[in-house]
Amino acid sequence: MIAFVVLKIYPFKIGSVIEYFWQYTMEMVLILPAVMLIMGLFSVYVSNNMIEKYLGKYAGIKGIFLSFFLGSLPTGPLYVAFPIASHLLEKGARVSNVIIFLSAWACLKIPQELMEFQFLGWKFMFLRLFFTVILVIIMAKIIEYFFGITDDRL
Repeated sequence: MIAFVVLKIYPFKIGSVIEYFWQYTMEMVLILPAVMLIMGLFSVYVSNNMIEKYLGKYAGIKGIFLSFFLGSLPTGPLYVAFPIASHLLEKGARVSNVIIFLSAWACLKIPQELMEFQFLGWKFMFLRLFFTVILVIIMAKIIEYFFGITDDRL
């Protein structure tokens, strides 16, 4: 719908709109089947007990570290993380750990940190990393508290 509005306002941009639409469609066609396959394997081979043990209500600091680690490994687009996050919630992961996982996926990727180090220096990288980690943890806990989300939620 946005593309149609843009084309209505700027009809001379039709080439760019079609190009970006095609690129995005091809990205989705290539990535989503793999994501669905991974989600199916995840559903079958990763037990609820394992998720509850490592990312659930009683995971504590271990769950926080694991959420950051799992979220910082992939380099794919953020929309790939949403089905994974949904499955984590269904399998008993704590809401704050899922928020940390999504936040790490969005802003703490290991290749990104290496590029940051190369171009902006180690001080900038470590300060941004430190404050991002602290603020993500605080945000996750506030969201859990603010919305009254407990682990008996689903």
